[in-house]
Amino acid sequence: MSHVLVVDDEAAICRALDANFRRRGWQVTTASGVGDALDKFRSAPCRLVVTDMRMGDGDGLDVLQGVRQVSPQTAVIFLTAFASVPEAVMAMREGACDYLMKPVSFDQLEETAQRVLGRTANELGDTQEQDFFVGESPAFRDLVARAKHIAQTDADILIEAESGTGKELLARLIHRASPRASKPFVAVNCSAFPENLLESELFGHVRGAFTGAMNAKPGKFQVADGGTLLLDEIGEMPLSLQPKLLRVLQEREVDRLGDTRPVPIDVRVIATTNRSLSSQIEAGVFRSDLFYRLNVIPLSIPPLRDRREDILKLAEHFLAKYEPATRRGQFRISAELASSLQDHDWPGNVRELSNFMRRALALSHGATLGPELFGSVARTSAPAQENRLKPGITLQDMERRLLEATLEATNGNRTRTAEMMGVSLRTVRNKIREYGLAQREAI
Repeated sequence: MSHVLVVDDEAAICRALDANFRRRGWQVTTASGVGDALDKFRSAPCRLVVTDMRMGDGDGLDVLQGVRQVSPQTAVIFLTAFASVPEAVMAMREGACDYLMKPVSFDQLEETAQRVLGRTANELGDTQEQDFFVGESPAFRDLVARAKHIAQTDADILIEAESGTGKELLARLIHRASPRASKPFVAVNCSAFPENLLESELFGHVRGAFTGAMNAKPGKFQVADGGTLLLDEIGEMPLSLQPKLLRVLQEREVDRLGDTRPVPIDVRVIATTNRSLSSQIEAGVFRSDLFYRLNVIPLSIPPLRDRREDILKLAEHFLAKYEPATRRGQFRISAELASSLQDHDWPGNVRELSNFMRRALALSHGATLGPELFGSVARTSAPAQENRLKPGITLQDMERRLLEATLEATNGNRTRTAEMMGVSLRTVRNKIREYGLAQREAI
């Protein structure tokens, strides 16, 4: 059960958010202003803060800065009734994970919360960014050198690589090494939104653009102005939205929903995909002209099986990273385990290796990690024997087994499960409830 701190000087909003979060199984603390929020956060830090932007004793940026002094990894989402692009840009620049306009449906807020928590837990912490720099293989050194070189240009980039290789971390490396480093880095997962919400999320809308649009909302292109916009899993973008994205890339201006005037933007776009866009083009679900426009500079991250000389270095890195949490002293990897690690193909790449080392430390009974740990943990990377196809199995049972296996592989992360299964987060949530798998949820 995850813990959220809700901050708003309007008591009715606090009560409503408190009730909705609790109904979905969250632990909730509410605060009536900046001072109250920081006092409560210092006494009981949590993984997520949802805060109003403008309050009587300060603003959301004061909350963000105070939270980050105590817990840099805490995710912060801003809610505001005021449509201000500079305010949104400032919030993202200071480290906010997202910026939503009031009124916002609770479904949208919770989906945003799930997304940012999944991202911060799996990919975005400072130490996770350092993980990307571990490796001395020629292929990896060439990749990092090339990324730092092209960071000096403004050309759009397409990163094609398998899941778990660190595509977003490479995108952040490029941003930090570029002249845009002081400007916002904004990430949008194209598979995490339904089509109608993704258009508004990317391009923004004006007041009255559609039913429920009580206020204007800047899109992520505007929020990222001057900086870098990451379009994660671009291959999942609906075909109907692709022409509009193509026009933005060509003209460097966005057409907000309901607006009559385009808004100029200065954004460097980095797109990532774990699928072959060439195959997507052949299947008729991705536009070739958009592919060529994105693919100005192509980058590919080699999977771990193609840079085996980095596996042991990464394992040692994760060992040093995770062993302090065990409070059991220092550990070492036995020669037998090292050999098994280097021989394994690691289909989940760096993410799978990281999870293995964390589990191995938890299961170890001594200071030396032996080969028996590999046998008990690495099986999670291969399909279980009992999940193989059998004559007579129903489609419903297959779906349930696939969902269970994917949740297990992602440690219950519903956002990552949705990405791996190629469905929406809402679908995963509904199927978890349908099959009675709620106890496996990780919020």
